[in-house]
Amino acid sequence: MRRLRLLPLLIVLAIASGCATHHNMSKQEKFLEAAPRSILIVPVVNKSVDVTAADYMLSTITIPLAERGYYVFPINAVKRVLEDDGLSDSSMVHSASTVKLASLFGADAVLYVSINQWDAKYMVTTTQVTVGINYQIRSGKTGEVLWKNSEKVVYAPKSTGGGLPGLIVGAIKAAVTKAAPNYMPLAHQVNDKALNMYPGSGLPLGPYAQDQVR
Repeated sequence: MRRLRLLPLLIVLAIASGCATHHNMSKQEKFLEAAPRSILIVPVVNKSVDVTAADYMLSTITIPLAERGYYVFPINAVKRVLEDDGLSDSSMVHSASTVKLASLFGADAVLYVSINQWDAKYMVTTTQVTVGINYQIRSGKTGEVLWKNSEKVVYAPKSTGGGLPGLIVGAIKAAVTKAAPNYMPLAHQVNDKALNMYPGSGLPLGPYAQDQVR
């Protein structure tokens, strides 16, 4: 009798699980249909107050994208070609025709990256460092959005404790972190979350990662 009572619940859970899997896979449906082999990474749009954020972020995205199995155009060469074409500003690049950008390099798709957060907030005994990024890949043939994701990573070291001496040490460490926060580990983490969470919101493996599990 108890088994019969549990049967409807098991059926509901099975259906819900199937729907969740289908929903996750549908996010990548257009991308899988387009099956791009090469991806052009254009200059990063920086919406934070840190003027160095865009260059740092751009330097962290090439390797993880290549490791997903796609040919990635060298970022320095891309920057020079875009500048020669009158596209020296990242905002201008992001508003330009995706098809035109792709045609300059023969790319199958174009990756747009925007920085929403790249900041360090001082909180007396600790400093909270945050990196928040938007990603979007568009078709080089049609300009259609094939894949998009948004991720954020926050780092806030815990207080060391130890009464007044501990508070003083914590305040000093927080001040040092605020003066020179290390964003690079967080940039690597946010890229890992955005690209590698597959199935789900991550990026499917490309044609040059045939030996990996899809």
